[in-house]
Amino acid sequence: MSFTLAIVGRPNVGKSTLFNRLVGKRLALVDDQPGVTRDLREGAARLGDLRFTVIDTAGLEDATDDSLEGRMRRLTERAVEMADVCLFVIDARTGVTPVDEIFAEILRKRSDHVILAANKAEGSAADAGVIEAWGLGLGEPIRLSAEHGEGLNDLYAQLQPLADAYEERAEADAPVTDIEVNEEGETPAQYDHTPTKARPLQVAVVGRPNAGKSTLINTILGEERLLTGPEAGITRDAISLALDWDGLPVRIFDTAGMRKKARVQDKLEKLSVSDGLRAVKFAEVVVVLLDAAIPFEQQDLRIADLAEREGRAVVVAVNKWDVEPEKQQKLRELREAFERLLPQLRGAPLVTVSAKTGKGLDRLRAAVEKAHEVWNRRITTAHLNRWLVGMLEQHPPPAPGGRRIKLRYMTQAKTRPPGFVVMCSHPDKLPESYTRYLINGLRDDFDMPGTPVRLYMRSQSDKNPYKAKKKPGPSSLRKHISGRSSK
Repeated sequence: MSFTLAIVGRPNVGKSTLFNRLVGKRLALVDDQPGVTRDLREGAARLGDLRFTVIDTAGLEDATDDSLEGRMRRLTERAVEMADVCLFVIDARTGVTPVDEIFAEILRKRSDHVILAANKAEGSAADAGVIEAWGLGLGEPIRLSAEHGEGLNDLYAQLQPLADAYEERAEADAPVTDIEVNEEGETPAQYDHTPTKARPLQVAVVGRPNAGKSTLINTILGEERLLTGPEAGITRDAISLALDWDGLPVRIFDTAGMRKKARVQDKLEKLSVSDGLRAVKFAEVVVVLLDAAIPFEQQDLRIADLAEREGRAVVVAVNKWDVEPEKQQKLRELREAFERLLPQLRGAPLVTVSAKTGKGLDRLRAAVEKAHEVWNRRITTAHLNRWLVGMLEQHPPPAPGGRRIKLRYMTQAKTRPPGFVVMCSHPDKLPESYTRYLINGLRDDFDMPGTPVRLYMRSQSDKNPYKAKKKPGPSSLRKHISGRSSK
């Protein structure tokens, strides 16, 4: 990426629509309701041959106190300071407002490069607003329609010289590095699942509203990057952030709090929850964050079960541990409830943390790394079949109708999560309890606690498929021919 572009402006001027247009995906939530975006969302943008990082920001509000709007404004001002170029968006149909004039003055002081864009400029109804934009003193405004993709050529023309300047500076400052290549000409990333900066470990943090997800990620980052506060449901978008977590390259997703489906009536909340569910599907490790005061509520169990059904590695983290008075007693109760309520995740790591103080984050990092390693684990076929013989001797499969089911052969078919195939006779008659017995044995004997394990039973008949039907030999064929000729 050659430079960073921050899209700023009042609420509901079309910043998120333009962000989605530049990244080529519907990453940011878009709605007619003002103030949908609250956090800073980054994306890899493409505009012609330009490649850059674009930041979607919250709408600039005329508030400077500690209210939610004031905290959103401070976060947006921070994005202005981080970015190389600011794209100041106004609504051409509404025209220039007093709030636009205030923030134009702020941008002139805080940003070296400001580009003015008049969005929603399709049609003659926007002409007056485009002319008014000249009065902001930020140069010629670009006529844009983010919804219809109009005016992007003019934006490209203004960004290209800036991109060239940043590209030259980046090339001058870039260190020379060597890339390791094996004898087949492949880099390690092509055959190794170890997280790298180019392919970081994908971690999603999920949980109920106000469990402390954004605070936890801010503490891991070491900066106030995500909007936090006492209000429940502050986070709306599933925000992804790349970081180096004590030597572990990670892309971490902050998701909106997930309430019971029956309580989710608001359209915007439905969009937020669906965005969080999508983050779970694309993650490799899911951290289910619980509140120590009210752990393992029905919704927590549903979220953990969802992660397991999606085949993600799961780590359960109990937050707000710093204010828990009876820690040892509470920990015993948590472990007992975890084993009882989530048997499908038996052995998954349970870590106590404090997002506010940062205590326990080293254990959480170790648990995430171990869960990812187990999720990618592969076991040799020979080792699996020796293990299967021992399991069958210890507890033979049932014999429905007097004929014992035979388990002949086992192999690992996939990883991420580990999936195994067992060739057997009559797989339809093998009870679910015996499958669970094998899965629990795999977890215990091959050190795969908590990770989802898939076990598939495949039919293999007693008949040898390679034993062909006996063909008539030459002597019998000669007799057959001679018999017909004598007749």
